[in-house]
Amino acid sequence: MSVLAMILAGGTGPGLHVLTATRAEPAVPFGGKYRIIDFPLSNCVNSDIYNVAVLTQYMPRTLNDHIGAGKPWDLDRAEGGVRLLQPYQSQPGVECSWQEGSADAVRFNLDVVRESRAEHVLILAGNHIYKMDYRPMLEFHRLRRADVTVAVRAVSPHQTHRFGMVATDTDGRITRFEEKPRRTRSTLASMGIYVFNADVLGDWLEGPGRDHRHLGGETIPSLVQRKRVYAYTFEGYWANVGTVPAYYEANMGLLADIPALDLSDPRWVIHTRSEQRPPVYLGAEACVAGNLLCDGARIEGCVLRSVIGPGVVVAAGAEVRDSIIMNDTVISPGAVVDRAIVDKEVIIGEGARVGFGDDNTPNAALPEVLNTGITLVGKRVRVPAGAVLGRNVVVRPGVAAEDFPADEIPSGTSVQP
Repeated sequence: MSVLAMILAGGTGPGLHVLTATRAEPAVPFGGKYRIIDFPLSNCVNSDIYNVAVLTQYMPRTLNDHIGAGKPWDLDRAEGGVRLLQPYQSQPGVECSWQEGSADAVRFNLDVVRESRAEHVLILAGNHIYKMDYRPMLEFHRLRRADVTVAVRAVSPHQTHRFGMVATDTDGRITRFEEKPRRTRSTLASMGIYVFNADVLGDWLEGPGRDHRHLGGETIPSLVQRKRVYAYTFEGYWANVGTVPAYYEANMGLLADIPALDLSDPRWVIHTRSEQRPPVYLGAEACVAGNLLCDGARIEGCVLRSVIGPGVVVAAGAEVRDSIIMNDTVISPGAVVDRAIVDKEVIIGEGARVGFGDDNTPNAALPEVLNTGITLVGKRVRVPAGAVLGRNVVVRPGVAAEDFPADEIPSGTSVQP
C-alpha cells in the first residue's frame, strides 16, 4: 500500500497566544527538548511511512529550520523523504489566490499527490501530541473498502463543542458528522487524522468540493453523504494542545510517576533535532524534585514539578515551581517563578516574582484563554529586577525591562512592548 503523509502545519494557533506570536503552532516547544511537529513526524517513520509532505503557511521559518532535510527522522532520502511545501500565489490576478484553510492547503498541493503516485493520502494535524501506529488504520481502511477513514476517539460530553463529532452504524460507517456542535448525542470525536483514497481526494477537492476551505467543517461532512466514510477508533493517548490550559496540562502530565504519554519507550522513539549541549549541572545547594531537566540546564536554585528546557539557568536562591521554562532562559538569583510558561531566551531579573498571589482574575484581553492562573511570558522578554507579576498575566515577546509600566503588574493584565 503506497502512502503519502501530508502534515498540516500552517495554523496560527491563536489559543496559544504569545507562544505562537513568533512561530507556527507545530513549532512550539513541548516536553523540554521536543517541538509539537516531532510527534506526527515520528509517528510516520515509526509506521514505516517515509514519504512525507509538511504544508506550511504562518511564520514557517522556525519550522523550516527545525525540520531541515529531515535527518533526525531518517527522512533525508533521495526518494520520498520529507518536503516542506510553502504557500504560494496561484493564478495571478484571481481574487482568491491564497490558501485559506486545511482543504485549500491540500488543494494547492494536489500536484504533489499525483506526482507521488500514492494510492492513499494520510492527512495529519501538525499540532497534536500523541503516539500512533498508522498501519492498523490504513489496513482498516483497505478492509472496509473505504473512500475516506477518520480517526476518532471517545470524549466527555462536556468536550463535544471542541471537536467534529461523528455518529456511526454497527459496521463503523459514519452516518453523521457535526463540526463543533453545541449539543450532540455522539461521544466520538474526530482527531483530525484522515486516510483518503488519492483519486477521491483529488476529484472531490477539484470537483464538488472545489469551494471548500476546511476539511473538518466542509469536506468530510459532504463526503459522508456520497462516499464510503468510516470511523477508526483510537484508544491511546492524544492531546490537542491548541489552548494554554491544554498545553500546560499536557506538559505537566509528563511529570506523573506513570505518565499517560511515555517518552522513554524504546519501541516508539519520538525523534527531534537536538543541539549538542553539556549534561545537566546541579549545584551543591540545588533542590530538585519531580522535574524534566534537559541537556545544558544549570540548576543552582530550587526547581519543583517543572519542565526545564535545554540551556536554562536557575541561579542560586531562585525558585521555579509548577512551570514550563523554555530554552536558554535565565532565572536570576532570588527570583521566583510559579505556575508560569516562560518562552525562550527570557531573563527574569533578580528578586522578580512571576505568577504571584492568590488573585485569579482572568486576563482582560483573553478571558477564555487565560483564566486558570497561568502567567505567560513571551520570547526574549526582560523582566526587571524586583518586578512582581500576578496570575493570568501576559507579557508580549520582546518586552524590555523599561517597557514595564510599573514594578507590580496586577493579575489579569498584559504588558506590551
